Amino acid sequence: METQLNLAKIHMANLYERKWFVIYTRPRWEKKVDKLLKMQGIESYCPLREVQNQWADRKKDVSLPLFSSYVFVRLNLYEHSKVLYTLGVMGFVYYMGKPAIVRDNVIDQIKNNLTIYKDIEVVNLHGIAIGDNVRIKDGLLVNKLGKVVQIQGKNVLIVFDNISCALVTRIPLKSIAIQNSKQDHEN
Repeated sequence: METQLNLAKIHMANLYERKWFVIYTRPRWEKKVDKLLKMQGIESYCPLREVQNQWADRKKDVSLPLFSSYVFVRLNLYEHSKVLYTLGVMGFVYYMGKPAIVRDNVIDQIKNNLTIYKDIEVVNLHGIAIGDNVRIKDGLLVNKLGKVVQIQGKNVLIVFDNISCALVTRIPLKSIAIQNSKQDHEN
């Protein structure tokens, strides 16, 4: 009987224990969702990085989310529904059938890295590999087709061989689009 009471106490303590979770937001709503959650008294964290945007007539420093469409929230199980009813929240990020829990030290590491490394950026390399045929989306070589030779951080080394010689250049990942077939490369 005593062990059942202890288990019930442990279970109840887990219901009230605050943990960091990851929520998925509408595109470009990270800062709005963070603000709305804080207005409700929910601890949230939207890691931001400072970027300088260049326009034709001016430069401006802006704060952009480090993780697109993700915000961290620290809450207990009773507060989950409050988060889900917040405008702009699409849902929790799940891992193995349960809402993904992020350890406190991981959140601390993100905060520390943002203070130490001012130009930190998350780059998604999903779907890009050496040998892929790509098309340049913008810049001097717009619409040119080439082949990925090397991936270096957030830049890609590309060979353009359809101009009677090999031209090798470094292009930012955001400026390329993967072509589905070698047939696209030949056109």
